[in-house]
Amino acid sequence: MEPIAELARRLAAQAETVCRHYLSNGRREGCYWLVGDVRNTPGRSMFVRLKGGLSAKGAAGKWTDAATGGHGDLLDVIRESCGLIDFRDVVDEARSFLNLPQPEPERTGHWPKSTPAPLGSTEAARRLFAMSRPISGSAVETYLRKRGITTFHGTGSLRFHPRCYYRPDEQSPAETWPAMIAAVTDLDGRLTGLHRTWLDPSGIDKAPVETPRRAMGDLLGHAVRFGWPSDIIAAGEGIETVLSLQCVLPGMPMAAALSAAHLAAILFPATLKRLYIVRDDDPAGDGARDRLIERAQIAGIETLVLSPVFGDFNDDLRRLGIEPLRANVRGQLAPQDAGRFAAFAT
Repeated sequence: MEPIAELARRLAAQAETVCRHYLSNGRREGCYWLVGDVRNTPGRSMFVRLKGGLSAKGAAGKWTDAATGGHGDLLDVIRESCGLIDFRDVVDEARSFLNLPQPEPERTGHWPKSTPAPLGSTEAARRLFAMSRPISGSAVETYLRKRGITTFHGTGSLRFHPRCYYRPDEQSPAETWPAMIAAVTDLDGRLTGLHRTWLDPSGIDKAPVETPRRAMGDLLGHAVRFGWPSDIIAAGEGIETVLSLQCVLPGMPMAAALSAAHLAAILFPATLKRLYIVRDDDPAGDGARDRLIERAQIAGIETLVLSPVFGDFNDDLRRLGIEPLRANVRGQLAPQDAGRFAAFAT
């Protein structure tokens, strides 16, 4: 495997291409790429040098955020824009972007490599996530784009497995299908479980199986996270629902709890001040909304409800398009959040 410095050098040699891919909300001006911050928020306070030497202060690929004083290289851009935690995932994503061969995945966790992890356990979830790869260029990306989702900010919690086991029932033989693998984590970023969506090999739809979505591990209170919350978060049920909302709120941290029952029980970060409840338009969604409002009031957290026009926000995105979705969401935000998180001014 290439040393980290060599990966950074290769990325710097394609600095503008890297920026167009991972900092898509920015634009080129002269020898710089301007964007709001390293997480791909719209704006102009961060600048990436597109031309320069291989090292020292003026090197290509180096960036500085004038608003925060932060600085780094393009590996930092990949880490922050994709929401990756483990640096091994950053390296894997960089290698995938550069079309370099991927190393054989290592199994992780406390169980010996020769010992099967209990089915459905957190350990089994950790091993499956470690054996999966970033979604860029995979059937997962095709599937999400087919559902109108084109913004992949902070999606390091999603991975692709080309041959994920699927067993219709305990008596049936196992099948293998491509799958979207979503990491369920606690508030400290520890993986507690996984959600699997089995896909047709083309990526145009889910696999033709009876239950194409299944979860494993410890889910209660936890979620699939897109960005890390501080004082504000949006929480909803489904992954595609939350990713659809992120298309018009690219800077807001979000969490998908995977069901109405789990959404009602999601744990609140200690720093949370305002919670956006991403409601599904059905009785279960109404129940989750009411329970979350009750829990948030006890905790002293402000709540605002984001409601779709149709069944959920992915329905809205696919049936109405991005601009009507943006207009509907804009009218439901706290005024101070429209400028902070939304791409409404562009």
